[in-house]
Amino acid sequence: MSDVEQAPLTRRELREREQLRQARPAELPKRSAVAPKGRGRMSRSTRRAVAKSLQHKGKRRTSLASKLVSVVALLFAGTLVVAVSIPSNLFLTDSTAAADNGRATVADVASQTLKVSADVQDAAPVRDNFEAISYAQALALKYAGVDYGYEVTSGAVRWPFPYQVPITDGFGDREGGFHKGVDFVPGAGTPIYAIADGVATTATFDDSGYGQHVVLQHNLGGVDVESLYGHMIEGSSPIVVGQAVKVGDFLGLVGETGVAYGAHLHFEIHIDKVPVDPFAWLQANAVN
Repeated sequence: MSDVEQAPLTRRELREREQLRQARPAELPKRSAVAPKGRGRMSRSTRRAVAKSLQHKGKRRTSLASKLVSVVALLFAGTLVVAVSIPSNLFLTDSTAAADNGRATVADVASQTLKVSADVQDAAPVRDNFEAISYAQALALKYAGVDYGYEVTSGAVRWPFPYQVPITDGFGDREGGFHKGVDFVPGAGTPIYAIADGVATTATFDDSGYGQHVVLQHNLGGVDVESLYGHMIEGSSPIVVGQAVKVGDFLGLVGETGVAYGAHLHFEIHIDKVPVDPFAWLQANAVN
């Protein structure tokens, strides 16, 4: 036997050597061709040191790999946030933006443009502007040429209102019949007053004619005169048949009961039972 002869390994040492070789073959210490004196194998402390070194290196590599994965994930998340927050038109050049705007304009104009021939345009109907007006306004326009202005008086014979009131229709022939009175239009609910002293001969409600109305009998200088006040608000008149009234007494409120179009006072004057023009008669007799 030579001076340096390698002693055979035990089964346990061979098994440990095989396990170490499978774990980290490159890290296994090479057995010297010349074994030290004795049995020529690693001591137990040497094997423990080698195992600990291999374990420490494995953990360090695992830790480095985990940190690398975390850094890559953070970089990806940051890139995604920046990409979402930046407006898309920031990456457009001036030429690209101009081209896009041009295309959008052309598309809009093309979709909203309609070519119509001149003949069709000339034949297009011209529509009127319609405005709703009341019946009283319609009458005022119809008889706009008639002057219904007057001055308020305070004598024995007066106008049915103590102030000037618009008159929208007068005495005379009308479409559908003869209009026997004048229509005062002071507004619905306006108080109506007696034009002279007299006695109530009618105080009733007629749904098909004058509505709520009152008729007063007057004796003016020996002349039999009747005054009629029609279309008052139902129940607004305190007058009863046979009641004596004085000039200026309250008779009722302006309404539109009966056959009426809009609130107004239909006022008539009858002389010896014959209707006359109330406006002309008041102008001649209503004096201070």
